[in-house]
Amino acid sequence: MKRESPLKKSVKVTLVTLVIYGLLVATHLGEFWPFSIYPMFSKAGNPWKRAIVQDITHTHVDSLWKTTDKSGLPGQTVALNPLNVNTNDIANYLSKTEVWTQKKQSGVRKLLKKRLDNSTLLVYQARGSLTENDKPKVEFIPYLYFTADTTLLNNNLRVK
Repeated sequence: MKRESPLKKSVKVTLVTLVIYGLLVATHLGEFWPFSIYPMFSKAGNPWKRAIVQDITHTHVDSLWKTTDKSGLPGQTVALNPLNVNTNDIANYLSKTEVWTQKKQSGVRKLLKKRLDNSTLLVYQARGSLTENDKPKVEFIPYLYFTADTTLLNNNLRVK
């Protein structure tokens, strides 16, 4: 029996590995470890969504539910680390919720509970994308308005 040369064997193993990897990436919407944990590789150029919380207690807001850019954000940005809130938790609430039930609204409210006794908060979803000219564009869409005793949801969102 003839032994295969080490070079041929290594080329064959590399090709089989690439085929298996390609099939896994293709069947998992382009997300497959290890590249799925590195957005700079797997999500470069794709639209993205994050969340930002603004304290608007001492700010006059002309139109509460107006989509804006960064320069139009009212109030001060709220740091979430002192509240022990992971920014991804709020971002996931906003991006993965299709129908805003009372329970979903309460979930976001509970995350921000420590600031609600003496603050008025407005939660925005930041949506980033590239324009046709390959320039980044970020728009901020207001989702939830919170005071100590009030929760309001943007009427343009789906409510159950």
